[in-house]
Amino acid sequence: MGISFFWLAIGLAAFGYFIGDGLKNFGKPKEKTTYPYLIKERDLHYHFSLTREEMRELLSKYPDAPKIELKGKTYYPHHQFVEWLLSADLYTNNKHRE
Repeated sequence: MGISFFWLAIGLAAFGYFIGDGLKNFGKPKEKTTYPYLIKERDLHYHFSLTREEMRELLSKYPDAPKIELKGKTYYPHHQFVEWLLSADLYTNNKHRE
């Protein structure tokens, strides 16, 4: 009975440690990385669940989408592209283009 009490005490101590560690960080979200996640133009449609044709149409309709060109290849910063897609400017400018 002494050995089982020992393992119960170890388990409770570990449980208390992990709960305490979790409560210490409760309410503090993890910091977002500032490292830009770049997506190649050919892979952009995968990240937004669109077909290649739909993404080509979107990019041709809105050439001012946030992008970076390096050595002849076009990359799109994921975070900025998502913010651009969600911005109200994109949808208010759409009325003028149609």
